[in-house]
Amino acid sequence: MMLFMLLFPFVNDSRSTLILLTQIFIFAIFAMSFDILLGYTGIVSFGHCMFFGIGAYSTAIIFNHLDATLPNFLIGLAIGILLSALVSYMIGLLSLRLKSHFYAMLTLAVSQLFLVLAEKWRGLTHGGDGFTFSVPDIFKDRTSFYYITLCSVAVVFILLKLFTESSTGKVLKAISQNEYRAEALGYKSLHYKLIASVTAGVAASFSGALYAVSLRFINTNVFSIEVTLDALLMTMIGGLGTLAGAIAGAGIIEFLRHYLSELAMTYPIFERWTIILGFLYIVVLLGFPSGLAGFIKKFTLKKGREEKKKREVERAA
Repeated sequence: MMLFMLLFPFVNDSRSTLILLTQIFIFAIFAMSFDILLGYTGIVSFGHCMFFGIGAYSTAIIFNHLDATLPNFLIGLAIGILLSALVSYMIGLLSLRLKSHFYAMLTLAVSQLFLVLAEKWRGLTHGGDGFTFSVPDIFKDRTSFYYITLCSVAVVFILLKLFTESSTGKVLKAISQNEYRAEALGYKSLHYKLIASVTAGVAASFSGALYAVSLRFINTNVFSIEVTLDALLMTMIGGLGTLAGAIAGAGIIEFLRHYLSELAMTYPIFERWTIILGFLYIVVLLGFPSGLAGFIKKFTLKKGREEKKKREVERAA
C-alpha cells in the first residue's frame, strides 16, 4: 500500500486528488492520536480539538509574524508541541484521578476556553475571520507537500505502533480493560494515563500544524467540537484500538465529505451531507460496533475456523 501511495503522483497528477489524499493523511494522524486515548486507554475526550488548534495556531502565528522558512516552521511546530504537552499534562493531572467522564467534560470546557480566547484576542488571531499567511516554497508545491504528509503519517504510525506495543502500551490496554485489576497488579494508572494524554496531545498538535500549512489559512474553526467529533467518527468507523483502522476511518470520512460536497453542487439534496455522515455513524455503532478493523478480523477468524473444521472432516474421512 505504501508503495502505491509513493507512486500515485506519477500515475494520477490530479491536483484535487492530491489535495484530498493530503487531507486524509493529516486527519489520519489526528485520528490515530485520538485512538491512543479512546481505543488504547479507554479515555473519552470531548476537547481533543484544542491540541489540534494549538498546533495549527502556533504554526500560523509564527508564519504571520516571521518569514516563511523551514526553520520558522520547526519553531512553530515545537511551540505547538510543547504547549499541547503542557496543557494535556495539566488537564490530565487535574482530572484523570477521577472517572473518565470528568476528563471528558474538563477537556470540553478547556477547549471552549481556547475557542473564546481565539475569538477575543483579535490582535493575535484576527478572531473568527482568521487570516492567511505564507508558507515555505516546498509546502506550496502540492506534490511535495503530498510526500511530506505521506512520510509524516508513516513515521507517526511507526512511532505510535512502537509505543502501543511497548510495555507501556500493554499497561494502557490493561487499564482500558480493567483499571482496578491493573492497579492491583501494582501499576499506577494515573502515571500511564498521563503518558497517553501527553502522547495523544503531541500527535494531535503535529496534525494541526500540517493542517494549517495545507490551507495557508487559519480561523477559530480548528477549536470547534466538530473537529473532535470527526476524530471520534473516524476512530469508531476504523475500529478502536487499531492504528490502521484510524487511518482507514480518516480515508472513508474525508472521501465521503469530498464526494458528497461535489454531489451537493448538482443535487441540492446532498447539501445536508453532514446528516448522511450522522446516519453512517449510527449504522456503524449498531451494525459494526468493533469498526471496520474488527469486522475484518472477525470475518478472517471465522473463515479460518471454517477451513480448520473442513480439514479435520477431510482427515477423518
